[in-house]
Amino acid sequence: MSLWKLRLYMLGTLTAIIGLSTLFFTVILSLLGVFNILTLGLIVVLLNVVQWLIAPYIINAIYRAKEVTMSEEPRLFLMVERLSKKSGIKLPKLMIADIPIPNAFAYSSPIAGSRVAVTRGLLKSLDEEEVEAVVGHELGHLKHRDVQVMMFVSILPAVFYFIGYSMLLSSMFGRRDDRGSGGAAIMGIASLLLYFILTMFTLYLSRLREYYADRHSASIVEEGPRKLSEGLAKIVNSTGRTRRSHPETRSLNSFKALFISDPDRAETDAVALAQSAGIVGDEKLVQEVLKSQVTAFDRFVELFSTHPNIVKRLKALQKLA
Repeated sequence: MSLWKLRLYMLGTLTAIIGLSTLFFTVILSLLGVFNILTLGLIVVLLNVVQWLIAPYIINAIYRAKEVTMSEEPRLFLMVERLSKKSGIKLPKLMIADIPIPNAFAYSSPIAGSRVAVTRGLLKSLDEEEVEAVVGHELGHLKHRDVQVMMFVSILPAVFYFIGYSMLLSSMFGRRDDRGSGGAAIMGIASLLLYFILTMFTLYLSRLREYYADRHSASIVEEGPRKLSEGLAKIVNSTGRTRRSHPETRSLNSFKALFISDPDRAETDAVALAQSAGIVGDEKLVQEVLKSQVTAFDRFVELFSTHPNIVKRLKALQKLA
């Protein structure tokens, strides 16, 4: 997918999410007789600002992420510093998450600042050059403001889920002589339907922005496509093993949309690596994955994922090479 097409698809998806949300809010508030465009704006802004402000602290607690200095991790710190300069962004805080799952993520807020985190599992599973490509990907998310964009669009489906659920409860347990109960039920069902539609758009936008961050890593890291391809293949392979040996890690998915690779899809994606398990060499491992065919079932499963199918993602990286 070319860069201009990727940007066009992202813009179109974001426009659809905001447009559908605004339209439905307008209809609901009008039917309830409380329509006010200022009210609509305040609701959306308030929910997003609150979530944005407190998210980094929640993430730190869930993933046991702590800031490290150059004296503690000199090579990793200098790597982040160098790639940040090449990305044209301010140096983010470097965090290490004390969890065994090999992964990385970027997050930020106005009061917490920008942060890039790598897990202990990632540092153990990947070579330094592969870690470099993964860090380049995460810096791409910060440069493109993906954290803000995805937090904004993710709250909208949740709002309509709350509206739909509340209206259905009101229609079921309200007074039987209430003439508005039928209308409340219809609006509740319509809200839940819109919740599903917006969720699908949000997931699609998330997958597009993963491709976009991959392109950024490829542009600032020497031999970026190769290094990132090898890193992603090893992350998927290692995550599958880690989740089987550490069942407690299955609960660490609260902010999985921020990860470079979806841990929930790791075991499914690892099927593409199964035939390559005995192959020596990271590059040959990637080449074997590229031979896999993306089936109709794979495409269907991908619709409900925050991240692209591993085979499609590696093929996109090979085109950048």
